[in-house]
Amino acid sequence: MVLKLYGTPYAFGATAVVAMVLLEKHIPFEFVLVDLKTGAHKTREFRERHPFGNVPCIEDDGFIVYESRAIARYLADKYADQDHGPRLIPVPTKVQERAVFEQGASVENVNFFPSVLKVIQEKFEKPLHGETTDEVALAGYIAELSKVLSVYDDILSKQRFMGGDEFSLVDIFHVGTGPGLALGGIDVMISTGPNVARWWNDVISRPSWVKLQAEGIKSSV
Repeated sequence: MVLKLYGTPYAFGATAVVAMVLLEKHIPFEFVLVDLKTGAHKTREFRERHPFGNVPCIEDDGFIVYESRAIARYLADKYADQDHGPRLIPVPTKVQERAVFEQGASVENVNFFPSVLKVIQEKFEKPLHGETTDEVALAGYIAELSKVLSVYDDILSKQRFMGGDEFSLVDIFHVGTGPGLALGGIDVMISTGPNVARWWNDVISRPSWVKLQAEGIKSSV
């Protein structure tokens, strides 16, 4: 059976993280639209796939996985052979490389994601719900994110990517939120430091991401 990806069709957010992994790994998939506007993600049927009623989730020959980071790891481990593109995750036996990878994954989840989420919520989500952006609060959140990225700049002066010297899932995890900042005229991903700018340009210039930006998320079969 062809793997099914349930989510939203846009090239941002958690569904885009999984879609980028699928494209990087050359994994055929069927995209199943979950219409958030109609509450399709909150139905009893969908909660059988994701108990919290969120997207994305996948169904792989009857096996269901939800949460984008877990899905990404599952795909990278299952499709680790050379026919499926870059590994995206170090083999467990390479303990030092794996430690650097997991270190970067934790940094994204604990330091980057909470900071960037505050910016996105203030800049984009509040207006969508009829609220006014608090510009003072937004400036503070951007400053907080800039401090995180300043540390990134130091880390990236010693390694090419955030998970080590090879492009990996850690870098892909950032595309769920990072690209949206530029849509609001927030350029911290390229203005904070030269190493961050170099790294970020490497990530968003990947053919997989360029394809998602041009076409959105759609079935590959």
